[in-house]
Amino acid sequence: MRSPLRSALLIAAAGLFSLSCASAQASFKGLPFIHDDYAAAVAEAKEKDAPIFVAASTPWCHSCQSMKQYVFTDPKLAPAVDRFVWLSLDMELTENAPFRTKFPVEAFPTYFVIDARGEKPLLRWVGSCSPERLLALLDEAALAYRGELPARLAQADALYGEGKNAEAVAAYQDVLDTADPAAPYFPRAVESQLFALAMTDEIERGLALAERALPLLRETSCAGNIANVGLTFAVQLPEDHPDRPRRMADMERQALEIASDTSLEMAADDRSGLYIALLGAREAVGDEKGYRMIAGQWAAFLDGAAAAAKTPAARAVFDSHRLSAYLELDQPAKAVPFLEQSERDFPDDYNPPARLAVAYKAMKDWDLAHAAADRALAKPGTAGPRRLQMLHTLAEVHAGRGDTDAARRTVADALRHAEGLPQGQRSERTIEGLRNRLEAMGPA
Repeated sequence: MRSPLRSALLIAAAGLFSLSCASAQASFKGLPFIHDDYAAAVAEAKEKDAPIFVAASTPWCHSCQSMKQYVFTDPKLAPAVDRFVWLSLDMELTENAPFRTKFPVEAFPTYFVIDARGEKPLLRWVGSCSPERLLALLDEAALAYRGELPARLAQADALYGEGKNAEAVAAYQDVLDTADPAAPYFPRAVESQLFALAMTDEIERGLALAERALPLLRETSCAGNIANVGLTFAVQLPEDHPDRPRRMADMERQALEIASDTSLEMAADDRSGLYIALLGAREAVGDEKGYRMIAGQWAAFLDGAAAAAKTPAARAVFDSHRLSAYLELDQPAKAVPFLEQSERDFPDDYNPPARLAVAYKAMKDWDLAHAAADRALAKPGTAGPRRLQMLHTLAEVHAGRGDTDAARRTVADALRHAEGLPQGQRSERTIEGLRNRLEAMGPA
């Protein structure tokens, strides 16, 4: 039996903890990231005996910027500051290419928790999440660092962190077959397994897992991600699969319900991703009217999220998806004003003019598209893989105005750039595609 004195002490301690947390939250200025210096982070982590949280991202990635503006600045994360060393890596920078050869970055953003003592990944998380979800992830990471996770889960996490997706699938399956859905690690194991199944093209297994897990996790912040991936798996079933229409319809219904459920704690980025999956489902069944309806809902949601943003940087998070939504609606001109505003707000950022070039290209305003593409290519930070996308846009602008020689030269420039990228940024598939495209364009 707990004594009254012990109860009083516990209550007092709880009050002190609450005051301490409240004070930390009040003074929180964002997570204290070391930027683009992996060696410095490893040295600090060894000195502090703490794991490293690594954010591998890019300036053009919508989800990366959403996490930066809406999650990493959330005061709820204040209690976690001293438990980790925080490292942010811009994967467009050449100096960060070696990190990608050591740790698998198969999508952006990818987050790792790394044990500096052996430079081994303890956890990997792909995609965005809410502040609450990140806190839960960090709690599990602290357990992993201390060796206190269940052995089979720790093994699955290690395999997944090393990019050994096939082996991770088998290990996570063992975990999920015996796990209590109420276990704290269950949602993360589900989402990790879904991504690993996607990477190994196990469509049927991935869909079955999403169908099983979604009812169990419907009221959690990960419901949107599960519905998104599940619907994507359903669309990818072979067209002659006898259950494809029923399973697509069921996942689409749940995805639409979750996208419309404003009471559900979910990052705006994840909700936007749901609309993209819903567009894919309408396209798969050839429903043009339904497709435009979803695109309109998507654009309205994003416009509302941008209007509610408290800073220009937070508003610009939504630029890429807003542009995509208006392109799907055949209304690219509606994207021009907010992209022009972002270019004024962030004169050194290549993203606003690069996106303006895409909008103007869709409008067939070749002069403005060319000028915007040139501005983007002249900005700092365009020496990495993203330059290839800008050159692709510029080549299409040249082709649109009938200048085939300029288009061919631009594709040749893109090929040279792709071939010159270092290991970790270089893509043989991209190089092969550019070579094929240049060959198809014929001799100069």
